Amino acid sequence: MITFEDFDLPKNLFSALEQNGISVPTPIQLKSFKTILSGRDVMGIAQTGTGKTLAYLLPVLKMWKYAKTGNPTVLILVPTRELVVQVSNILEGLTANLSARVIGVFGGKNINTQKLLFDKGCDILVGTPGRVLDLAIDNAISLKEVRQLVIDEFDEMLNLGFRHQLTHIFEILRPKRQNILFSATMTEAVDTMLEEYFNGPEEISLAKSGTPLEKINQLAYRVENFNTKINLLKYLLENDQSMSKVLVFANNKKHADYLFNTLDELYPEQFDVIHSNKSQNYRLKAMHKFETEEVRGLITTDVMARGLDISNITHVFNFEIPEVPEQYVHRIGRTGRADKAGIAISFVTKKEEVCLLEIEVLMNKELEFLPFPNDVRINPKKIEAEKEVVKMKNPASAPNISEGGGAFHEKKDKNKKINLGGPTKRKPPKTKSVNRNQQKKKAKARKKK
Repeated sequence: MITFEDFDLPKNLFSALEQNGISVPTPIQLKSFKTILSGRDVMGIAQTGTGKTLAYLLPVLKMWKYAKTGNPTVLILVPTRELVVQVSNILEGLTANLSARVIGVFGGKNINTQKLLFDKGCDILVGTPGRVLDLAIDNAISLKEVRQLVIDEFDEMLNLGFRHQLTHIFEILRPKRQNILFSATMTEAVDTMLEEYFNGPEEISLAKSGTPLEKINQLAYRVENFNTKINLLKYLLENDQSMSKVLVFANNKKHADYLFNTLDELYPEQFDVIHSNKSQNYRLKAMHKFETEEVRGLITTDVMARGLDISNITHVFNFEIPEVPEQYVHRIGRTGRADKAGIAISFVTKKEEVCLLEIEVLMNKELEFLPFPNDVRINPKKIEAEKEVVKMKNPASAPNISEGGGAFHEKKDKNKKINLGGPTKRKPPKTKSVNRNQQKKKAKARKKK
């Protein structure tokens, strides 16, 4: 069996892995290591939860050399603030006995405060594209010395609209550099960017894009509506003690808050909620409480579906089915990590069956539907998003304007004037008036001459 001892890592780096109990590389780490060390551009495609972060960090740190200038030589771009914090924390643990200076930056914090972080120099910069670009434009940092560019969750970054910021950063960076790109799925947008900006990266594919994790048991219930889903979730939480650490996905912030407020009344201080409207400090505290199991569950939007490594999640609930099929794969990948089994449960209404079918086609796998529990009360009350738009029943019976009737009537004759486009177009232009007295005076003057 191959272990990290076979990777010939620097002693300080290897000891950091040992201290964290990491000894055996995952398949993506095995496949990526030598390819990245070769210096070629790399495009890694792997399912979520397979150890992509260490797959690029270990070879990058093995090659890293101290630079006196104090400008970053490694730039790691990630799509969310949470991932910045997560990757920075992993890096700080790995470089505890190295001289590498690691800084993480993201939007939502005072940029002037972040500028002060660079006073003592930076070797490895981790950040979201927008904030990195802002700091570079303000000359707080120089990206001219970056030798290795890492983009993690490349497809999600493009989905979030970071293409403009990324292309701007590419133009700032030195042309001769190694590009290391990782993504859970290969989309058309990713493919286009690869052809346009990168030098034929070697693809390392661990599994077909969009395939499910084998160790996740995927189940589903057909449910009447949103409020009935709440009743079903309550029933499952009360009758299954194995649901000790649950992650619940809603499709938007409004629905996440609605669900949280309801569950918080039923189970005070047992649940928390995270979405993009929450402050960074709130989000980090909520994640810490969930990680340390101070709370039983966390309700969130797809902000938590990418890259975040929270251990021992027992169940993932798709309270609402995502409209983008790939998001389903990323959501359920939060459980069944580190060789552990996981369970994903989806609540499906009639309207959501089309989205679920697209997910099943993507995965080439059907979900197992369970019978709806008889003890769960069906709540007929619909939320705003479920209410149908009121339409006219018989548009043909509407009053005919040309025939009069109803609120319409025949115009009076005085109101039947044709509009010719304004007074200047209705009347001919006035001719210049002539003064008769002046004309007589001029005639007499000519006679005298």
